[in-house]
Amino acid sequence: MKIAGNLIPFIRLAGSVVRISRKFGLRIDTHKEHGRYEKERAAIAEAETYWIENLIKIYGLKFDVSGRENIPEEPCVFIANHQAYFDVMALAKALEGKQIGLIAKEEFSKVPLMSKWVLRIRGLFINRGDARESLKTINEGAELIKQGFSLVIFPEGKRSCGEGMDEFKPGSFKLAAKAKVLVVPITINGTHLFFEETGVFNPRATASVTIHPAIETAHMDRTQLAELPDKVYDIIRNALPKKGEGYIHDWDAEK
Repeated sequence: MKIAGNLIPFIRLAGSVVRISRKFGLRIDTHKEHGRYEKERAAIAEAETYWIENLIKIYGLKFDVSGRENIPEEPCVFIANHQAYFDVMALAKALEGKQIGLIAKEEFSKVPLMSKWVLRIRGLFINRGDARESLKTINEGAELIKQGFSLVIFPEGKRSCGEGMDEFKPGSFKLAAKAKVLVVPITINGTHLFFEETGVFNPRATASVTIHPAIETAHMDRTQLAELPDKVYDIIRNALPKKGEGYIHDWDAEK
């Protein structure tokens, strides 16, 4: 029953990736080939906006976004908690107009269609089980940032699928430290209600995204950089409901 209930949403998701690839892929690739980074970023941002607006219409997704005034104009690293598969869509909506590349775990590179698109928008795959490969990815990410591209990373490394947060992996912050760029904490709340809570896609849920003020890393010393993961963790966690308070459902508001 769950497979049948999720089949159509999955097909629609795959179809949305095919559409944006056909509509924007050649333009993005051409700008990349000729080193036109500014135009490439603009094309990626346009594609990401097209993608999320299309999915919102198809699925009926609802996102409450606050703190968009904290989105920097310059390239940066967005650090977010990781509740669910729909976190990527929540970030795409919250950061509309800003090019973002996703740093995803290595296993995701085997997913058809999506893996190619992640690379096309200047995302990267990281193998956290291999220190040498992880460092290589961090170095590649730092170079992308120097070229003007922004990246998103989920330091928990896996979905929490509900209340609370798993501890952050400190290595995730080496990217911002190496590139000496702004870190922007983001709190995602309630995306697990779209799927993970029941195992069946639920279009009646509402998730929220809070974009916090950026943190400058360029002049941090070693001690400050060592404290950065805990600092960002606390900022993100403190914007989540306290344990037991739960999450907002559309049908709760209707009662």
